[in-house]
Amino acid sequence: MPINLAKGQKVDLTKGNPGLKSIMVGLGWDVNAYDSGADFDLDAAAFMLGESGKCPTDKEFIFYGNLEHGSGAVKHMGDNLTGEGEGDDEQIQIDLTKIPSNVSKIAFTVTIYDADVRRQNFGQVSNAFIRIVDESSGTELIRYDLGEDFSIETAVVVGELYRNNGEWKFNAIGSGFQGGLAALCGHYGIEVA
Repeated sequence: MPINLAKGQKVDLTKGNPGLKSIMVGLGWDVNAYDSGADFDLDAAAFMLGESGKCPTDKEFIFYGNLEHGSGAVKHMGDNLTGEGEGDDEQIQIDLTKIPSNVSKIAFTVTIYDADVRRQNFGQVSNAFIRIVDESSGTELIRYDLGEDFSIETAVVVGELYRNNGEWKFNAIGSGFQGGLAALCGHYGIEVA
């Protein structure tokens, strides 16, 4: 049975699951009945961060335009343009054994593509969640349901995986940003063209 987290809660990932090497991070959401005249295209991303809380280079920003890190540690499984259907809408695979030593944290985010043009925000999104699955067994280890705390935000930091005394932990963050992906990139030290 997975551990269901509340906002701000931190939990050990590898300590209680010795031998855990490969995880799948699943992110999902539903769009409320409100019709803005355009599909909701939500995008999951992973920012691989150094001790400074910033990405060492733009290669540590894994998203629909850069699906895999050079180390093979983080792999985005592809862009879902509509969020239709049950279960995970987008998935990111993490190989804990390959995460470079200069990366101490991986932040998982969801943004709304073209939110300003389409007049969309997270107030129109429901049932958003992140879950972490042990890839070797298919067991869901952690789940965090974001709840309906958002209104005008167009980007959300859902949670982060972080290194602590040689073990990996997960922190349920659930904090919203305005300004979409560009705001997140700025926050994590990525130059946006």
